[in-house]
Amino acid sequence: MMKRAALSAMVALLGVAGVCRAQGHAARGVVTELGKARQSLVVSCEAIPGYMDPMEMSFAVRNPKMLTTITPGATVRFTIVERNHVLYADDVQTVTAANFESEPMEADGLTALQRALNPSSVAQIVTKGQSVPDFALTDQVGREIHLSQLQGKVVVLTFGYSRCPNPDYCFRLSNNLAAVERRFSARAGRDFVLLTIAIDPEHDQGATLAEYAGVWHADPALWHFLTGPLPEVKQVAAMFGMNFWREEGLLTHSLHTVIIDRRGRLVTNLEGNQFTAQQLCDLVQTVMNRPQ
Repeated sequence: MMKRAALSAMVALLGVAGVCRAQGHAARGVVTELGKARQSLVVSCEAIPGYMDPMEMSFAVRNPKMLTTITPGATVRFTIVERNHVLYADDVQTVTAANFESEPMEADGLTALQRALNPSSVAQIVTKGQSVPDFALTDQVGREIHLSQLQGKVVVLTFGYSRCPNPDYCFRLSNNLAAVERRFSARAGRDFVLLTIAIDPEHDQGATLAEYAGVWHADPALWHFLTGPLPEVKQVAAMFGMNFWREEGLLTHSLHTVIIDRRGRLVTNLEGNQFTAQQLCDLVQTVMNRPQ
């Protein structure tokens, strides 16, 4: 009887362990790469307490149809399940870049209103895989920088202005670019270049723009802080669905971080600020390492 009871207890424990293994671990991260025939994906994962630190990992996928609408740069949630020593991503779902802070929500509302009043503005937005139209703006040392002259390098681009009062907005996006510069310092200028487009050109120009770039110790050969006439800045911003409005001396604006590949094509347009600097770096590295 005791042996039978012990065996029953062991079977029960194994059953619980099997259920736990089947349930796996809930995960979230930014997709950096899709495998051939979408049978796998690489994700820059957030930390899972008690299981793993933040890291980039590759997962097999049992149902490639889950990845039909997923592209590099997408934020996803999924379940990590191990079977026969292979890690699988199950139930992969795209996560929207919703931000419930007041300014991004206001910017989203104003953007929706603008597109309703001017539907043609949507057609100006560059989509993934399209070539980004050339533009020219002036950097912090007075040089005219054309996007076309940067072909052959991966371009990481964001927007900001020096008087932005919220450290989670412009400051955070610039800090992400600074993290890219630090991590890939050996490849700086050769494989990638950074652009910050100043959306307050009436204030951020000349010595003020140079001072803004100086906050980040930006090397003007690698990291260009760009400005120009307001209509031209707005035109460039519109290509990426980025909008901004002046309000009581400050700007209400949406948040965008853009990666353009060596051939001048849009890889991804990360909206919001919910991704980490490490995730951006992992994505940039994948784009830099693509065969030319």
